[in-house]
Amino acid sequence: MTSLGDVAGLIAAIAFVLLVGLLAVPLLKLGRVLDETRDAVRKFTDHTVPILDEATTTVAETNVQLAKVDTVTTSAAQVAENVSALTGLYASVLGGPVIAVASTLHGARKATARAFARVRGLDPDDAAPASPAPDLRGRRGSTR
Repeated sequence: MTSLGDVAGLIAAIAFVLLVGLLAVPLLKLGRVLDETRDAVRKFTDHTVPILDEATTTVAETNVQLAKVDTVTTSAAQVAENVSALTGLYASVLGGPVIAVASTLHGARKATARAFARVRGLDPDDAAPASPAPDLRGRRGSTR
């Protein structure tokens, strides 16, 4: 015969099996979620590593190009500085003599003009009479 303790033990064992069965379903689903997460991380890693390699290569090439641009910029600054120095040198060396030559030629032209005026019998100090400006208002299309 079965005692009351045996029946209670049997009921407890059945309840424990049901409890384990109920807890096994979420654990199995959680296992599938973890498998899918592992696969997603693996795919993400497989796709990310080449992108990081390309980014590293791009940054390295950009640094090389920036070094070249820096060289060009430095050379352009030196050229601008040399042109500025050359302009200053030209102004100081040739500017003064060119002005002196121009003023000498102007004086020579004035002296020649005075000499020719004396030869012609004119007073070189007299100013030439200014010719009046022609009045063009009444010639064409006048409304007067």
